[in-house]
Amino acid sequence: EVQLVESGGGLVQAGESLRLSCAVTGFTVEDYVVAWFRQAPGKEREGVSCMSIKDGSRNYATALEGRFTMSSDNAKNTVYLQMNSLEPDDTAVYYCAADFRTWFASNPPIPVAPTLEPDMYSYWGQGIQVTVSS
Repeated sequence: EVQLVESGGGLVQAGESLRLSCAVTGFTVEDYVVAWFRQAPGKEREGVSCMSIKDGSRNYATALEGRFTMSSDNAKNTVYLQMNSLEPDDTAVYYCAADFRTWFASNPPIPVAPTLEPDMYSYWGQGIQVTVSS
């Protein structure tokens, strides 16, 4: 059974940094993708970043690239989201999500790039609150 558990959230002041962690268990192969999403009160869930655990390729939401960095420690089955220069608009519940990597049925097969579409992820953590005060 795949499980994702987020940690590291909390209350910080604007301009400070925070690192979220997501412990991923249950995948029997290394070829999977992990993503971070967030949802602020009254707003839709939005993609933050995603990465392939196997090859390290990653994508970011354009507006967040440069302030947010996603990384992984495969030995610990943990992914991280380093968030710098936090702003009050970053206040949200942050979710970790994962699913198996998909491949184009070409010859040779080509991996599909990690995506920030939430419908592409079957497994979700419970979410963790990040609050940035002004």
